[in-house]
Amino acid sequence: MSHSDDLLWGAVAGISRFAALLTMAELGLADHLAHGPLDAGELARRCGAHAPSLRRVLRELAAMDVVRPAGRDGYDLTAKGVALRSDVPDSVRSAIRMLGEEGFWYAMGNLPATVRHGSSAFVERYGHLYDHFAANPAVSGVFDDYMRRRAVPFTEGLVERYAFPATATMVDVAGGKGHILARVLRANPDMRGILFDLEHVAGRAAETLAAEGLSDRAEVVPGDFFVSVPAGGDVYLLASVLHNWDDADAVRILRNVRRAMKPDGRVLVLEVVLPDDQAPHLGKDLDMRMLAIFNGGVERSRDEYAAVLRQADLALRAVVELGSGASLIEAGPR
Repeated sequence: MSHSDDLLWGAVAGISRFAALLTMAELGLADHLAHGPLDAGELARRCGAHAPSLRRVLRELAAMDVVRPAGRDGYDLTAKGVALRSDVPDSVRSAIRMLGEEGFWYAMGNLPATVRHGSSAFVERYGHLYDHFAANPAVSGVFDDYMRRRAVPFTEGLVERYAFPATATMVDVAGGKGHILARVLRANPDMRGILFDLEHVAGRAAETLAAEGLSDRAEVVPGDFFVSVPAGGDVYLLASVLHNWDDADAVRILRNVRRAMKPDGRVLVLEVVLPDDQAPHLGKDLDMRMLAIFNGGVERSRDEYAAVLRQADLALRAVVELGSGASLIEAGPR
């Protein structure tokens, strides 16, 4: 079998393996096995599963080395399987659950229809992603946990590899619950921050900043970035924002930032930047999700970000690699 055949058949087998991982994540198998091996029947009882069906899934998971047989009918976690626990810092449980959520599963399965018609089958059935979350709080909670965990390596890269102005005020545009802003402020004790997001998000961000002891250095401002953003900031951060929007909307957001920023201010865009070659890359995988889930959402190359910034009267100055596939694009007034 050729290498290309291996890749193709590996992708075919991958759907079954992902389904087994999704079952493990949804049933919380790793949490149940956290303190040692369990008999498959007892494990089924604890997670409310049909024991004969669970044994078949456990056999597949053992072949993937996330669990291993222990005794006649027992299973234990492997070192790899520990990452499926919900209580470890690098847990992937919420990421797997999010990708297996009904709407996401539908979106990826209907990517051919999206490509045929040029509009997202997901949006046609479920509406905008964030409306879907608003209508399904449990799904929104899984997504929030996924995004928080996904942001950890990017955020650590941001504070380690980028030199912020010592006394700057940073406006975190669409900053969500405030985890990135909190980390930046902790690493830069003379900086101040403004978290800007929709009103229903702003309250949760205020709770995060208060819990971090940062209420005296950070304020939360509700609003819509298509209308305006807070004025007078030295630094404007847009983390995983622009890839949700097509070029026209991305330019609208950036123009509002350009109008609000100080003459010597800077814009920081934290995204996955696509390479110009044909090699496999995280951004290319993410771009399939953006295509499936959003009308207009897209991952971009350096040149494509430069073009969007230029239309907003901004100039790309530098790209800093943050690790884990993410990059920080620094821009300033043209």
